[in-house]
Amino acid sequence: MKVEYFIGIVPPEEYLERIVHFQSNWIKHSNVEPHITLKAQGGLTPDKKWIGKVQKVCDTFKPFQVSLDQPNFFGDNILYLSVNSSHLHKLHQEIVHEISPSEDLIKQYFELDAFVPHITLGKEQYGDYISAGLSKKALMEMEKLAVKELTPYPDFEVNFIRVYELNIEKQRYEKYLDISLSK
Repeated sequence: MKVEYFIGIVPPEEYLERIVHFQSNWIKHSNVEPHITLKAQGGLTPDKKWIGKVQKVCDTFKPFQVSLDQPNFFGDNILYLSVNSSHLHKLHQEIVHEISPSEDLIKQYFELDAFVPHITLGKEQYGDYISAGLSKKALMEMEKLAVKELTPYPDFEVNFIRVYELNIEKQRYEKYLDISLSK
């Protein structure tokens, strides 16, 4: 059985619900709640020894502000909301350095210099079992509506991060653990 984890940041509850409602026009069952990926799967091993390292980083990292912004695309097949925050990049780098995944994993998951914080709204269909895919035409339609329906884009304080675990039976990532930032 393959155990997978990743670390994310959850937007405020009311905006989270707005995104879920917006996505429901295209996607029947999402495989994870809307989030900003902070640290992808690389190096987050089933033994969970990395959790203590993440906790150590969070214990010294102060809460910070994040601003959501305009929709944008990775290529022409992944639509996302932009995220602005210099502190987010710093926290990402500290966690990646503390966990120290291989260079190959850093490249595979677009970490460190390739890190682009975002909230995925939709993506084109792929063959893997864990994606709810759309057509390019649907993504273009989704982008136009996102500008209307998801504004104003909120600013919010990040005071905890969320570890997600893949639930194989449900084919869905679920909350495993929340870790608070330094007070």
